[in-house]
Amino acid sequence: MGFTIGGIRERRAGSRRRGRGAEGTTVAEYTGLWGWAVVPGARAVAGACSCGESRCPAPGAHPLGFAREVPAGAGADRAADAWAETPGASMLLPVGRAFDVLDVAERTGRRALVRLERMGLPLGPVAVTPTGRAQFFVAPGAAVALPDLLYRMGWDDADLDLRALGAGAHITAPPCDLGGRGPVRWLRPPALDTAAAPPPARLLLGTLAYVCHRS
Repeated sequence: MGFTIGGIRERRAGSRRRGRGAEGTTVAEYTGLWGWAVVPGARAVAGACSCGESRCPAPGAHPLGFAREVPAGAGADRAADAWAETPGASMLLPVGRAFDVLDVAERTGRRALVRLERMGLPLGPVAVTPTGRAQFFVAPGAAVALPDLLYRMGWDDADLDLRALGAGAHITAPPCDLGGRGPVRWLRPPALDTAAAPPPARLLLGTLAYVCHRS
């Protein structure tokens, strides 16, 4: 059987060859090197989602319900074989397991990143989206703890363009397209020492909140 996405059907043999190409290699890097699970996701073309739902609430930015997840730790062959079952799918990373995400405007994120690097604070990966957002990877639990952390830091009453993504959320992984708007890119690529163990949100939050407020 083949898998249809965006109106294109590929046979298993052709799919397997594609899975062992660039997409399969990237999936294997995420699972085997960085320790992240990867979920096959829908794509969007001209605003229409490949899931086939005419009123899809998140075109090209949600998991495919029938596709199986490639688990963290999967080696190159296993990851490529699994990805070959869903050729053309986008790569989504489940949030709330190896990391949570602090999401801010891209301009804010870039300014904050410069400050954080100058301070010598430990940093995890940072992605930027074509919708103008910066996504800072932090330790799991940030989404649940965010209100209390902001309260303790005195930012609970401030109108901040800052949110946390936690368990149940998914983000589009670089270099995949996000909802037909363009590719997600790394602002700060993953590194071996922080990819699977990003810093606690509290180490970044004060700077992010301050720059958000100033912006």
